[in-house]
Amino acid sequence: MVVEEGGEEEEEELSGGEESELRTPSGRGSLLTRRGITLRVLLKDGLVEPGDGVLTIHYLGKKFVGDLLNDGKIRWVETGQIFNSPSAWATHCKRLVNPAKKSGCGWASVRYRGQKLVQYKTSWLHKYQPSADMSLVSEGEDDELGDEEEEEGKTAVTTDDRNKKNKPELHDVSLVPRRGDRERIPVRYCTLGPRDAARDPHTLVELSAFSAINRFQPFNVAVSSNVLLLMDFHCHLTTSEVVGYLGGRWDTNTQLLTVLRAFPCRTRLADRDSASAVEEEICQNLFMRGLSLVGWYHSHPRGPALPSLQDIDSQMDHQLRLQGSSNGFQPCLGIICGPYYHGNQGVASTITPFWVVPPPEQRPNDYGIPVAVEVTYVQDNFLTSDVLNEMMLLVDFYKAAPDLVQFHQFWCPDTTMMDKIKGSLSGHAPKDQAYCQILEHVYNQLLNTH
Repeated sequence: MVVEEGGEEEEEELSGGEESELRTPSGRGSLLTRRGITLRVLLKDGLVEPGDGVLTIHYLGKKFVGDLLNDGKIRWVETGQIFNSPSAWATHCKRLVNPAKKSGCGWASVRYRGQKLVQYKTSWLHKYQPSADMSLVSEGEDDELGDEEEEEGKTAVTTDDRNKKNKPELHDVSLVPRRGDRERIPVRYCTLGPRDAARDPHTLVELSAFSAINRFQPFNVAVSSNVLLLMDFHCHLTTSEVVGYLGGRWDTNTQLLTVLRAFPCRTRLADRDSASAVEEEICQNLFMRGLSLVGWYHSHPRGPALPSLQDIDSQMDHQLRLQGSSNGFQPCLGIICGPYYHGNQGVASTITPFWVVPPPEQRPNDYGIPVAVEVTYVQDNFLTSDVLNEMMLLVDFYKAAPDLVQFHQFWCPDTTMMDKIKGSLSGHAPKDQAYCQILEHVYNQLLNTH
């Protein structure tokens, strides 16, 4: 993670002694201006508390979420970057959307649990310097703001409302709704109980083993390394969730499901019109290659690669649809990829194949049971032209997107985002190492998107 230095509006960091002195009415410089009251001051005096996802910025319809750290710094959850002040973070985020933006009006733009930070400055002065001139609190904060921030808030609310109205049905996996940015703690399946409409559908659930529910895995699975490579590449490109389908073959004699091809959905999450066109194109590609639809994948960009309650319902729905009206059994594999979760080991994404066992007949209102699927990974000899072409189409699709990952920035102190994606994809490398030069061309195209 990189510490970004603030720009024009950067607040100076104060030592503990200076903060204490500034709070004392008789102390030197006892009357604080806006530059004297920092997040560290508010933290020390208990007006705010550190926490994950407690800071937000709404700007021109885009939402940014940050963690408030114990030392008063801000960690942007999308990239893990650390900023010294609200102004530094706000300026950085707003310039991503509007490069002409010169400053961020941080204390007026950043909200702590929904309330503007500048209001916490006012509260601090009311408490510790009741005789202070309140105009000092917002000195210069709203100079550039005007009606822009209010419009930003309205735009964000309107967008959220529109997305709720357009919320897809569970079987429409190409339109998985955007999840919140806060880290979610997975729960054990045995703690869920019957379905509860009040329960958050984004609750993550730990996977069970087939043996734990007294069952055997009813099928074998083999997955091509090229499938993993293309899927992992797709999931690394954006901070938003992505979805794709899996093509392959099901052999009823050997009970073997072979996953041979990944088909990324090049569509925005809430765009129903383009989603149907993309799905039709994927159906045609499956037919032309003599493949069947055998599963789907999606990403949890910054969270654990475990299914949510919504994912469990989606997976169950797909299993039923693939089986169709025939009495024969055909499995449907679900895969979750977690590229940017800091709980992963090293730079490699966590990739989780799963299946859902229906609840017991005597408890029809229970959730399905998510179980881990044992998979054999088959090493491909070379990278196919289909995969390379799909990678370039993905680069072209996401290159102008506001949620495109900034690959020149740092994932951790000694690893850039580009190093991270290269390291993760190297785990799916074909036997023929000649592919390295071809992938370097793809990586260069990514760097040129910024």
